[in-house]
Amino acid sequence: MRAAAPAGTELVEAARALDAAGFMPQKSGNLSLRDSDGFLVTPSGLPYAAMTAEDLVRCGLDGAVRGGGRPSSEWRLHAAIYRARPEAMAVVHTHSPMATALSCARHPIPPIHYMITLAGEGGRRGIPCASHATFGTEALAQEAVAALGDGLRATLLANHGVVALGATLAGALALVREVENLATQYLALRAAGIAPVLLSDAELAEAAAMLGDYGRPV
Repeated sequence: MRAAAPAGTELVEAARALDAAGFMPQKSGNLSLRDSDGFLVTPSGLPYAAMTAEDLVRCGLDGAVRGGGRPSSEWRLHAAIYRARPEAMAVVHTHSPMATALSCARHPIPPIHYMITLAGEGGRRGIPCASHATFGTEALAQEAVAALGDGLRATLLANHGVVALGATLAGALALVREVENLATQYLALRAAGIAPVLLSDAELAEAAAMLGDYGRPV
C-alpha cells in the first residue's frame, strides 16, 4: 500500500530538512506519523535525499508491515511511544550534534532556559537522558517510554540521540530543534567553565503560563 500523498510528502520533506540541518548524519534518525491503525515511518537505510513518499512504510502498532518496504530499525521506538502516549501523532528521532554529545555523557539538560517548558511539565525539571539500551531493540523503546513518562515530550537517549513526540509533525520537529538549541547553550556554558543558574519551579511555571499556547510544539 502506498502512502497517502499529503502525509507522505510532509514526512519526506521534514526528513530532508533535518538531514540538511545536520541532525541525521549517515542516514541516521527516523520520523513517523500516526494513522488510523498504526503509523507511517521512514524506511531503513535509504538516503533522505533519494527518499520519496512511495518509500515510506506503513506499520501496525505491533510493527507488522502493511504493504512493502523495510521500516526503520527504530520502528519499535515509534510503536512503543504511540502505544504509551495516545495523544502523540508524530515521533521524530535525531542524532543532532550537541544533544547527542550530551547523551554520550548520559547527561540531562537542566532547566537553564524557560524554553525547556516546551517539552512539557517534566521539562520544568530538565530534559532527562533515558537509560542505555542497544539501538533498534524493544529495550531501548521501553527505556524511552519510561523517561518520557506521562507528560514529557522529549528525552535524550543514552549514547544515541534525541526523541520527541508531538500532536503534529511540525510540533515534534520544533521540539527536536529546541532540544538541540538548549543542548548547545548548556554545552557552551560548560565549555566556558561557567556554572548555569537554574530556573526554579516557580520561575518555570510562570514562564509556561506566559507562553500559553504561543509557539508551543504540542
